[in-house]
Amino acid sequence: MQLTALEPNAMSEPVVMERPQEVGFPEPSCPARDTEASPVSEHADTANDSSEEESAERDVEAAAVDALESVAVPAEQRTNTEQVNTQSPDPSAKTEAAKSPLWTSQGDAEVKLRMGESGVAAEPPLTVHQMFTSAVERYGDNTALAWKEGDQAKSLNYKDYYKACRTAAKSYLKLGLQRYHGVCILGFNSAEWFIADIGAILAGGFGVGVYTTNSPEACQFVAENCKANVIVLENEKQLQKILQIEDQLPHLKAIVQYKGALREKRPNLYTWAEFMELGRDEPDGPLDAIIASQKPNQCCSLIYTSGTTGQPKGVMLSHDNLTWTALSTAKHVCLTDATVAQEVVVSYLPLSHIAAQMVDMWLIMRVGGSTHFAQPDALKGSLVNTLKEVRPTAFMGVPRVWEKMQEKMKSIGAKSSTLRRKVASWAKDVGLQTNLTRMRQNTATGQAPFQYHLAKKLVFKKVRKALGLDRCTKCYTGAAPTTKDTLEFFLSLDIPLFELYGMSECTGPHTISRPDAFRLTSCGKEIPGCTTKLDNPDEEGNGEICFWGRHIFMGYLNAPDKTEEALDAEGWLHSGDLGKRDEHGFLYITGRIKELIITAGGENIPPVPIEDAVKDAVPLLSNAMLIGDKRKFLSMLVTIKCQINPETGNPEDELTPEAVEICKKLGTSAKTVSEIAGGRDRTVHAAIQEGINQVNKKATSNAQCIQKFVILNRDFSINGGELGPTMKLKRPVVLKMYKDQIDNFYKDLETPADNQRPK
Repeated sequence: MQLTALEPNAMSEPVVMERPQEVGFPEPSCPARDTEASPVSEHADTANDSSEEESAERDVEAAAVDALESVAVPAEQRTNTEQVNTQSPDPSAKTEAAKSPLWTSQGDAEVKLRMGESGVAAEPPLTVHQMFTSAVERYGDNTALAWKEGDQAKSLNYKDYYKACRTAAKSYLKLGLQRYHGVCILGFNSAEWFIADIGAILAGGFGVGVYTTNSPEACQFVAENCKANVIVLENEKQLQKILQIEDQLPHLKAIVQYKGALREKRPNLYTWAEFMELGRDEPDGPLDAIIASQKPNQCCSLIYTSGTTGQPKGVMLSHDNLTWTALSTAKHVCLTDATVAQEVVVSYLPLSHIAAQMVDMWLIMRVGGSTHFAQPDALKGSLVNTLKEVRPTAFMGVPRVWEKMQEKMKSIGAKSSTLRRKVASWAKDVGLQTNLTRMRQNTATGQAPFQYHLAKKLVFKKVRKALGLDRCTKCYTGAAPTTKDTLEFFLSLDIPLFELYGMSECTGPHTISRPDAFRLTSCGKEIPGCTTKLDNPDEEGNGEICFWGRHIFMGYLNAPDKTEEALDAEGWLHSGDLGKRDEHGFLYITGRIKELIITAGGENIPPVPIEDAVKDAVPLLSNAMLIGDKRKFLSMLVTIKCQINPETGNPEDELTPEAVEICKKLGTSAKTVSEIAGGRDRTVHAAIQEGINQVNKKATSNAQCIQKFVILNRDFSINGGELGPTMKLKRPVVLKMYKDQIDNFYKDLETPADNQRPK
């Protein structure tokens, strides 16, 4: 399959065809909600339960949807939109589809857009600049970005935000940024990060986020791969990384440091103020010419994969990928347009990841919302303080964030009086049952028992306020699987966590759960205009999850072979994940093809469901990794919940308060991992074995039973190398790191004598 750029003379009228028929579920509309709070007022108190307020919320919801649907781009802004070639999927015409340039590996190429004939999929394509200027026109005086410098609050409205991005763009041009070259951004979330990224896009380059945890060598790979002309970084620590590799970056023309003073003056090294000053008085003409030449089907952003299975790949996202996905997602999750009430989010997750970018930058811009930046030590403990100050209306957390909140609340609860513990336990039982009933009825509202209203007043409102989520109507979790235990814990506190699923290659979200449409452990249903098919399903309905829609990426930069692996001849994106649907259309992730364990006996075993089941059965465990590929039986590496060093992020020997409490209930006084690891504490070892026995009882065959396990001396971590930047388990790395322990499982050629499932 040859990957080609669109030839100028190949431009034609959009090809409009039916959406694929693999999915027969209607696109949902925004429901009326019975929520803890509404984003209607900046100072709104927690909403009460009166039918009058519920009616008002429904009116606001309807107005918000109308406002969102009325967003139009002025005719003069539709430059080049009509020139974009489009293509819809036609399963019966594989040969023609294979010839269609839906993908490319060239940074300066154009692709056909996967337009639909109606609904969101048929919305006119926009560039980032078109979406931004539309936001400025509609929400110009609204706060766009907000942050704190010491105790002083700072902010930018949409007008000033746009001006700053234009100034940055002109500064890039003065520094010599070339068309389709990268601007790497290496630092914690900030207004400067946003301005640097969008400025690069306006100037015709690529915005390229780089993980702050990257080594100098990893930074060098990304910067060289995207031919970075400029690197924007946060501080001296990140600067030192780049200075180590500067001579290996032939395209690099300038470095900009946006926080702190420069320790030394060097050629082509600028402070943020110096950088912005470069473009302040430059004429607008050259920049405007570049902006006018941009098309929605051209690349504007690169998201580098975390590289858990090799070198990172540069995911090329077009203007349309960003602007259309923001529109479709905003409609699906019913974000409120700022002409009605302003949505507020807290930015703290790595912006080098598509999830944070989509939520914090593009979704919020689409609806005129406000992004507040957390402190750099957010994940070391300060996040909850920011949440209480900002009181966001929507909040996105990776599973580990929710798990840390859960552990903290359990720790506090364990120290409460007997009466308080009993009240909390009663309230959680009521909350869980009420919300499970709502879930089964597919409704966010409905009659709730008197006990629920009492529990809400006594417990739920106080918990939300303590977490800073008293105005938050939308709490999301994604980027990695969230355990059922954590989902049920927050559901019992009347804080449903809505799972979402997607990948960098589909511009972030593909399916998202909603208040009126969710199931525990399901990642929801497709955002409007997108389609799913399950490729080669087995007898249980498990198949590879494949995506279609305008959110599908252009291709991997400079990697045609990798692009061909990801996109098939018809243009479907193959996720590499295994999944299945229930009768209501909810999607469940059941494993990953590359992670699939194939035992020596030829049995295919997805490890994640078994690992999650063990962690659910043994709440003392932090991580579990199943072993058994090409082996005669399954074994497992497990780690114990321990304290994390707030400065380094490294796991420590001391157990978490929750783990200490569990040990006490088991009858042991262990307070450190070293007292437990390697089976030193027989009581804990026996408890883990019992949990594994319970999981084995539910196994579909003896081959899926765990025969041996070992408790490791330390938990997995990013710094330790076992976890990637998004907390995903790096299985190949773990296999190498713990090779000796794994080999010990299989020293005896015979399968253990106790390999039968417990009865």
